[in-house]
Amino acid sequence: MLRFLMIRIAQSVPVLLVMSMITFVIIQAPPGDYGDFIRSNMITQGNATSEAANRAAEAYRETNGLNDPMVVQYGRWLWGIVSRGDFGQSYAYNKPIADILLQRLPPTIAIALISHLLATFIGIGFGILAATRQYTWVDTMLSFISFLGMTIPRFLLALIILYILAYKLNVQEIGSFYSSRFGGQPYWFGWFDFNWAKLWNLIQHVWPVIAVATIGGLAYNMRVMRANLLDTLNAQYVETARAKGLGEGAVIMRHAVPNALHPLVAYQGVVLPYMLTGEIEVAIVFGLATIGPAIVQSMGIGDVYVTATLLLVLGATLIVGNIIADLLLVALDPRIRVGADA
Repeated sequence: MLRFLMIRIAQSVPVLLVMSMITFVIIQAPPGDYGDFIRSNMITQGNATSEAANRAAEAYRETNGLNDPMVVQYGRWLWGIVSRGDFGQSYAYNKPIADILLQRLPPTIAIALISHLLATFIGIGFGILAATRQYTWVDTMLSFISFLGMTIPRFLLALIILYILAYKLNVQEIGSFYSSRFGGQPYWFGWFDFNWAKLWNLIQHVWPVIAVATIGGLAYNMRVMRANLLDTLNAQYVETARAKGLGEGAVIMRHAVPNALHPLVAYQGVVLPYMLTGEIEVAIVFGLATIGPAIVQSMGIGDVYVTATLLLVLGATLIVGNIIADLLLVALDPRIRVGADA
């Protein structure tokens, strides 16, 4: 198992390298850079002349290496990561990108993991319930819920919730993790300053993001679990277990469910990036200080290193998720062999 883990980690390095190259090229493909953003701001907001704005933009490009060839910019960024763990400097935030990651990545992953756990356990539970009550009103109701979760766009659901909260329920301070009495929008390590009132206030602010990000994964897990369990319940070894006199509950939970879980465990390899994507969409609508708004803002103004770093982090979560899924499959079914090890 350790050998398999080391091989997978070694294989992930060239994958990340190629991913970073493709990402960097795609980001720089559209015309314009952060110098153009500076020029536009000086003209529209600072009432500067076109000549002065052009000179300032060109001076900024020269100072920050934006006039260098793309290969040079990419090599400088990659060498900084490898040699010093330096992801570069954000033009817009005017601080190291590592600080942005420290601030925004932990709450993003925390929300995504909570959404993932809720979607997994509730979805699997609903799938078992629907499969064991096939064609009853319970199955029909849960199938309808699954259909809604799979078809309604998450950003649309987020907009509906935002409209209800802001215009119907008159909820204030939307767009932050805490109310102003707790400091508004804190860094993530402020979460560890624990008390029950602060925890409840946090839940009141982030529950829409968690709920919307959970719905899509819950619907998928329920549909897959229902279909797999229905197939497994008709398998010969399940009929043999019933013939031996085992109760229906024991047959389902000890024999059918573990084998029906295989596709869902394999799905865990892509579910974390999926949850991060769901969190990103909803966080943009609600304006939370997570990775989502940072990616959109950086792409819109040409903050190249922020965009490239955050997309690289999302790619790394996909690789980590696949490795975890492989390990879970081995733990779930000892018949699976990974290389020479079991």
